[in-house]
Amino acid sequence: MTTPAPASSGRPAPHPAGVSPRTLAVSAGRPARTPGGSLNPPVVLTSTFVSQGTPGAGEHLYGRIGTPAWEPFEEALAALERTDHAAAGLRADGPPATVFASGMAAIDAALALVPVGGRVVVPRHAYQVTLVLLREQAERGLLRVEPVDVADTDAVVAAVHGSDEPAAALWLESPTNPMLEVADVPALVAAAHEVGALVVVDSTFATPLVQRPLAHGADVVLHSVTKYLAGHSDVVLGATVTDDPALHARLVAHRTTHGAIAGPFEVWLALRGLRTLALRVERAQANAGEIARRLAGHPDVVEVRYPGLPADPGHARAAAQMDGFGAVLGLRPAGGATGADALVAAVELWVPATSLGGVESTLERRRRFATESLTVPEDLVRLSVGIEDVEDLWADLERALTAARGARA
Repeated sequence: MTTPAPASSGRPAPHPAGVSPRTLAVSAGRPARTPGGSLNPPVVLTSTFVSQGTPGAGEHLYGRIGTPAWEPFEEALAALERTDHAAAGLRADGPPATVFASGMAAIDAALALVPVGGRVVVPRHAYQVTLVLLREQAERGLLRVEPVDVADTDAVVAAVHGSDEPAAALWLESPTNPMLEVADVPALVAAAHEVGALVVVDSTFATPLVQRPLAHGADVVLHSVTKYLAGHSDVVLGATVTDDPALHARLVAHRTTHGAIAGPFEVWLALRGLRTLALRVERAQANAGEIARRLAGHPDVVEVRYPGLPADPGHARAAAQMDGFGAVLGLRPAGGATGADALVAAVELWVPATSLGGVESTLERRRRFATESLTVPEDLVRLSVGIEDVEDLWADLERALTAARGARA
């Protein structure tokens, strides 16, 4: 006869205060420590829970409303985004992250926080489907959208303050997708809050290891978990984090009512991916920096955008407010769109694919999408640098640049 393991108290395992984000990525979101208990949270596969009478606070009822399958990942992501709070004198507790079925589901929920008819100041360059959704909502009269160059702080502040009325919300990406522009996040958050505007920061490119906007006062941070957080190009998920309990409640209510819920196994995979986030980001950033440096001096390259390059327009700002420069590059090869397509067609190790943030290196010409911003150059190739050996990546890219030169001849 075997003795069953003690039941878990339901409380998460503690993690020491003051540890680095690299440690939190490994330690946060673990089950309570009990003799014979599991080191990892289980995959909870159930659509409903035993319940009768008046539900108690926090009681699980139905899988669309809430499930323990989401909670370890939400706790871990919230811990990562709040690492700076003690030093900044901000609250370190509060509501957890909220996981969604996709990054776009998280974006849709965040936009639902904006009052109907409110003016939203947005980057002219941002994730293309975010801009598509904003245009759709503007056409339906739900929002008014004002695009700006987020690297131009004075222009953004002027747009937020407005000539007749202030903006209801400021939407930021930094660095932007795909142009790698860097916003002055602390200054823009402060300017938006002066007029009572909500501030949402899409921090997908940076990850919490590189940038934590809540410490700069942002109201909501969101991620496409599909990208770096999960990190293996095998799940589609999104998430938000906020310090405001009222905003958190509204985000959860939106998820519940609109049904934008994440599958238990996908969230479990994302948490497993999160455990190696620090290693993956460290390696990918190192690779990206070296490849950007080499590309910047290559005769078949017109322009490279990467905040880690000292000559990049966003370098000084990124160095001041970020803990790294990320692993996404913007490359304009010689030969215009034809040269860019030839480059993408010639690679063998790099993978021609959309999305980013996986362990593998990918690239694509962004204007192949009709919905991409028209101010994005036709020849811009976005590179998501992975964790392969940098010399192998460079050899493949250099060979492809040479092949693209031959295709233009």
